[in-house]
Amino acid sequence: MSKGTHDYLGDARNESIRISVNGELFARNEARVSVFDSGFVLGDGVWEGLRLHAGGLPFLGQHLDRLYEGARAIDLDIGLSREALTARILDTLRANAMRTDVHIRLMVTRGIKATPHQDPRFVIGAATIVIIPEYKQPLPATVEQGIRLFTVHVRRGAPDVQDPKLNSHSKLNCILACIQAQKAGCDEALMLDPHGFVATCNSTHFFIVRRGQVWTSTGDYCLGGITRANVIALCRANDIPVFEKNFSLTDVHGADEAFVTGTFAGVVPAREIDGRVMAGGTRGPMVARLQQLYMALVEQSSREGPRA
Repeated sequence: MSKGTHDYLGDARNESIRISVNGELFARNEARVSVFDSGFVLGDGVWEGLRLHAGGLPFLGQHLDRLYEGARAIDLDIGLSREALTARILDTLRANAMRTDVHIRLMVTRGIKATPHQDPRFVIGAATIVIIPEYKQPLPATVEQGIRLFTVHVRRGAPDVQDPKLNSHSKLNCILACIQAQKAGCDEALMLDPHGFVATCNSTHFFIVRRGQVWTSTGDYCLGGITRANVIALCRANDIPVFEKNFSLTDVHGADEAFVTGTFAGVVPAREIDGRVMAGGTRGPMVARLQQLYMALVEQSSREGPRA
């Protein structure tokens, strides 16, 4: 079964990586968190996926903004300043002698509980901070030939139920969507909002191209995507008409091109949606152009930020 945008080239070096758990480094097979940890008991925490590219951490500031904003929203004290957390990430990368083609999962939970209970007052220690760096590159075939999407019945929820803008450890809504798409033989789920308009995918953001225009959702029912925002900014900077708007599956099925965005694989074409092959084929001209523009931006951001 393909893993869609998250399918990656295997790398034997990952067997010997060292993982940071609360600032202490452990071998991969020795890294542990407590069964009383809030993340395990309740999915109570926030996380980020980061990339290490050519020695730099592209868009790190945007990722930390989202992490700390999410933590404040759920009243979680990370316990480290942005500078101290950045230093811990860099220390972990340096301990592994990593320089490029690395995906980093940064996870922060509310910490260990005295007993399994949802009340945050049962937490008895500081937040748990785990940093897992792994050598991961998207498959060239994924970036070039694209993925297949399937529209699922699982909707993105309203913010008064569980705000989709929170990058929380609790991802069951997205997991259920992912399962349905996989059962249908596809790579990723296309999800609608409560009103029936296209919202996003289960782990990436979704765009279509119609008559030279790039469309994406309003963003009201999806995570504030870093790559999504950067692609929108690139369109505006390069005179590509881009619109954040409501649109339906009819617009999607009749589109010239479609693509998804995410930190791991960047810009990836969607070659087929609900059994309909995109008119532009596997990788149309707009997707190819945006892939080039995005990689140039990644290179620039990698040079400008902190370095491993």
